[in-house]
Amino acid sequence: MRERAAVLAPQLEHAAVFYRGTDEYLDAVLGFVAGGLERSEPVLVAVPGPKVGLLRRHLAGLAGRVSLADMTEMGANPAWIIPRVAAFADAHPGQAIRYVGEPAWETRTAAELCEATRHEALINLAFAGTAASMLCPYDRARLAPGILADAERTHPVLITGGRSRPGRSYPGAGLFPAGCDQPLPSPPARAAALAYRDDLAHVRAFAAARARQAGLPADRARDLVIAVSELAANTWRHTDGGGTLHIWAADGEVLCQVHDGGHVGDPLAGRRRPIPEAGRGHGLWVVNQLCDLAELRTASTGTTIRLHFRLGPRP
Repeated sequence: MRERAAVLAPQLEHAAVFYRGTDEYLDAVLGFVAGGLERSEPVLVAVPGPKVGLLRRHLAGLAGRVSLADMTEMGANPAWIIPRVAAFADAHPGQAIRYVGEPAWETRTAAELCEATRHEALINLAFAGTAASMLCPYDRARLAPGILADAERTHPVLITGGRSRPGRSYPGAGLFPAGCDQPLPSPPARAAALAYRDDLAHVRAFAAARARQAGLPADRARDLVIAVSELAANTWRHTDGGGTLHIWAADGEVLCQVHDGGHVGDPLAGRRRPIPEAGRGHGLWVVNQLCDLAELRTASTGTTIRLHFRLGPRP
């Protein structure tokens, strides 16, 4: 193992580390992991594919003490990350945990990067009051300047060159950078549209037909229909009016957008594993598990949710 770099205190602390090149990456991540192992803290590391092997090689005999995950699978949809980290914490009650999460990489789409940024903001809210140290590496050489600037706005602590400092641009837990909280662009004119109120069977039939026309495999078409039906049911349960559904294909995806006059008051809705006995409130959780990406924008004027389903294989 390399010489230990800056180590965060075993409390709720969420830091971004900006690195350039493999050596800086290894110094930051291995140093952080070493600090956790020295304290006998459970350690979870989720980084993009090839870096899992890189870290395993450098951890050598210590690799067995670290839970390693491929972030391109665990966090392909950024909404999957918080539940996975929460499950890791729940599996170690009474212990401070240590987590390395790298949610942004250069081949992510613009929509995925925006949702990864929103995820980083929500981590501060989801784990408030939890004994956890979290380190999020950001590649200064490969990521766009805007992504790095947003990382400064979603992390209370920033680390560069082994030195930490408070994030001067950090606005507070759960607050999104302005660029990732704008209304979603309107669906294209070619999108198929359906206005609905309480006829969920009509919504399901419409979604199934459009999914087939777009070429989604049968199993993914079923996922799309279930997800759209859950959102339409939420409109029926929680609003006095109806909603609108748009479906279209673009860039190797089928996109479904639902808009209604409701408001989602819980920023973490759909990112907490539901309690079975609660009976209700599972809709957004189900939606996030089924789609490849979900974009949610909510305000007093209404809520828009856009779902992405890849036409190719799912991670």
